[in-house]
Formats: sequence, structure tokens, C-alpha cells
Amino acid sequence: MKSALKILIFCIVMGTFSGALLVGINTLTATRIDRHEELKLKTAVLDVLLIPYTEDNALDIFKANVETMNKGNMMIYKGKDQTVAFEFKGPGVWGAISGIISLNPDLRTIRNIRILHQEETPGLGGRIAESDYLKQFKNKDAVPRLVFTPPGKARANNEIDTITGATYSSKALEKLLNTTIKDAVGLL
Repeated sequence: MKSALKILIFCIVMGTFSGALLVGINTLTATRIDRHEELKLKTAVLDVLLIPYTEDNALDIFKANVETMNKGNMMIYKGKDQTVAFEFKGPGVWGAISGIISLNPDLRTIRNIRILHQEETPGLGGRIAESDYLKQFKNKDAVPRLVFTPPGKARANNEIDTITGATYSSKALEKLLNTTIKDAVGLL
């Protein structure tokens, strides 16, 4: 009985100490984490708008070259050349997929795309974030919609090859992009 009470008291003390330590660390690092997330988003926007920057001047370059507009539930980023970019977020096969995509001023043609977060299977669906895969999106017609085809079969200017062995991840990205692009273009 006495040893059980000692164990219980030890667990309560250690739990309280550990919890307080975690809350303290979170409080100390929250501002730094927020700044990092802001920098990550803004550099991704600069990347897809093809605006050059360095790590040292990214925030200044963003402020000088990108107009932000809140349209409905969506943030739209517009470059000086009238190229627009916006975030996409939604479900993949195993978890969330998010990224930034830009459209040329015609609001039809993809300028660039970048995946910020994905939880797909490494080496398969996770390849949706690889630059070699994302290159095929450049200059593709996103309107009326993108069509993902079996690997090696993309011929039309709105077709994208899926990833071998990751058809469901590719189809999830297809649905996410088509929905987001349609919504964004409808707001502009």
C-alpha cells in the first residue's frame, strides 16, 4: 500500500513537472515557429510566382512585389506581372496535402506549383512533392480542368501523368487542384 502511494505521488509530480516544462518550451518557441511558418509560406509564394529572393531578403521582396487579397475563404497572392497564386489544402490518401500554385495572367495556364506538406507513402505517393514530378504542371491548361492520365499517356495540354504505383495519391491531388483552381478563378 505504501509503495503504491509512493508510485502514485511520483507519477503526479513527474507528470506535473513534464507538463509545465512542455508548456514553457511551447511559450518560448511559439513566436519563432510562427515566423518560420510565415517565411515558409511567403518563400513558397515567391517561388511559384518566379520572383527571385535570398533568405536574407525574402520578406522584403515579398512585401515589395506581392499583393495579398483575402477573397472569401481564400488568400490570393498577385505578382506585379498579374500572375496569381493561392494555397491548396485537402485530403490525400494517408493525410493532408497542401501547397501553392500559380496561374499566369490568363487565369488558365499553370505557371508553377509547390507542395508544402504531404503525408503520402514515401517513394510512391510522396513523389507528388518532387520537383521532377511537379515540372510537368508548368504551362498546362488548368481550365476547364486538369486530367491525370496513366503514366506516359499525357498528350493534351491539360493532361498530367500519374505516378506509377500511386494512382490514388495522384487522383487525390487531381481532385484537390481542380476544385481549388475552379474556386480561385471564380473569385477573381
